[in-house]
Order: sequence, then structure tokens, then C-alpha cells
Amino acid sequence: MLLLRSRSRGVPGALAAAGVLITSIAAPVAATAEPSPALDRFSFSVGAFNADPKFSASVETPYGVLRSNELKPGRVTMPRITADVLIGDSQGISFDYYRYKRDYDGQVGANTTIGGFGALSAIGNANLSAQLDFAKLSYKWWLGSGNTVFGLGAGAAYYRATFGASALVGVNGQVRSVSERSSDNAIAPLLEIGVRHAITPDLRLFADASGVWKSSGRFHGNIYNASAGVEWFPVKNVGLVLSYGVTNIDLTRDGSFADSRLKVRLQGPSAFVKARF
Repeated sequence: MLLLRSRSRGVPGALAAAGVLITSIAAPVAATAEPSPALDRFSFSVGAFNADPKFSASVETPYGVLRSNELKPGRVTMPRITADVLIGDSQGISFDYYRYKRDYDGQVGANTTIGGFGALSAIGNANLSAQLDFAKLSYKWWLGSGNTVFGLGAGAAYYRATFGASALVGVNGQVRSVSERSSDNAIAPLLEIGVRHAITPDLRLFADASGVWKSSGRFHGNIYNASAGVEWFPVKNVGLVLSYGVTNIDLTRDGSFADSRLKVRLQGPSAFVKARF
């Protein structure tokens, strides 16, 4: 199997609830001075990330490890939700959530020798399915004043991956059917940097980068993201956000006799409707 069974089902609900409860934090926040025009007291965005993914995987089976080459299953649109609340004039809380889900039917290739099972190879096409739920919650410090501010953030990220594979495989001259599906989740530390610039209060530019890295445990790896974009508010409290981003995902599960690995690269534009208060 690719991943461990879930041991902490309450964590994603807790992170999602934390993101939703940002609204309850925003209400009592009061400030004696106006923050930078590049920042909002409270904002909530709903949109989608349209990416052209590349992914590869190695799947632990009862007979050995089945490895794929780099696959390009075609463009995919993923839902995404973000929320930010400013505490005072220079600190805040940020929440982000997205889900990647994709199926692939085609050739996976490689012969692998594991233990006493001999050579394992796929016969014909295989079906691969991958789903990743990612949520992050961070505390941010905004440095500077005026129309341009720089941000530093630290927090925690939650990721849950589910992977499935089914194929006919040849093992020592015999044909066997393999069907594996499993999932696991983990929490990892998060670091962020960002910059905001207000051309006008209703037209703003931004750039962000973040990194998640977990080196210990049976389900470990890293997730890096970078994006840049523009916000435009044709009306005071509702606007449109357009951005372009790149996300690299590399997760490994330590198996009983071999490691399983999932690598995904997502690159493409995002569009959001943003409400600010």
C-alpha cells in the first residue's frame, strides 16, 4: 500500500473549523489606526486552481513495488478556499484549503525485484487514482507601512493523501491481479513569506511562498508552493483575484519492505471571488 491508515480523523475537521471560526475572531477586532491599504481587516475567498499536473508514484503491493514513470493525466480544476483576519495593524491569521483529485489509465512501467517474489511488472494498462487534501493555518507578522508590506508566517499544515492502484502484474511468469487503496494523514510545520502592494485601495498586487517539511515518521515529505497575482475590487467589498502558482508535492511512506512514494507537480492559474470587510 502507498500510505498508512488514518489515525487522526478529527484533525481535518479541527483545521477546517479553525478557518471558519476566523470570522468570529474578526468581529471583535478593533484598531485605533488604519492598517496598510494593501491589507484587509477580514477577507474570505472562494475559487479554483486550474493546473496541468505531472505525477509519479511507486506502490507497495503484496508482490513487490509497482513504479510509474512521470505521468501527465491532463488539466484538472481544484476547489480552493482562503481566509485572512488582521489582528491589530501588523499581525494576523491565515487559512488555506485545497483538494487535488485525479485518475489515470495507461501504461506504468518497471520491473522490480523484491525479496523472494522475483520480478514484478505490469501487464497492459493500469489504473492509478490520487487524492490530496491540504489545509494550513498560520500566524503572520506584517512588516512595513504605507502601500507595501512584507509578511512572515509560521504555523501548521495538515495533509491527507489517498492513493489507489489496480493492474494485472506478472510475477515469476504468473499473472496476478493487484488492487490496492489506502490513505494516511500527517501534521507538519509551515513557514511562509509574502509581499503585498497597493497600487490603489482597489487594485493590489501580491506574491507568496510557503514550505511544509516533515522529515520523521512513517508518512513524511515536503510540499512547496509559490504564487503571484492581482486583486481588483470593482465594488468596495467584493473583488476578483487572479494568480498563477506552482506547487510541488513529494510524500513518502516507509513500508515493511520498500518505500512508497507520491510526487505531484501542479502549475497553472487560479481565480477567486473575494469578499473583504
